[in-house]
Amino acid sequence: MPVLAALFALAVPRLVVLVLWFFTHWFRGMFDTLLWPILGFLFLPTTLLWYSAVQHWFDGQWTLWPIVGLVFSLMLDVWSKQGRGRPSEPPRRERASRRTVPA
Repeated sequence: MPVLAALFALAVPRLVVLVLWFFTHWFRGMFDTLLWPILGFLFLPTTLLWYSAVQHWFDGQWTLWPIVGLVFSLMLDVWSKQGRGRPSEPPRRERASRRTVPA
C-alpha cells in the first residue's frame, strides 16, 4: 500500500498535497509562514512532498538518501514543466513538385 501511495504521489503530486493538507496534520508546524507551502504547491509539488517526508521520516536530517530524493524530486518537477508551454508546430508536408513532361 505505501508503494501505491508513493506512485500516486509521483503521478499527481498536487492532488496528494491537497489531500494531506485538508485531511491530515502532515504539514502542521512544518513551515513558519503560509508562503512556502503555497509556492511549493504551485511550482515544485513533488519537492514539497519530499521535503515534508524528510521532516517526518528522517527527522529533518539531510543525509545521503534524503539528498538523493531531493535531487530526484527537483528533476521530476523541472522535467514535468518542460513539456508545457507553447505547442509544437505540426510537421509540414512537402508538396509534390509538379513536373512537366516534355512532349
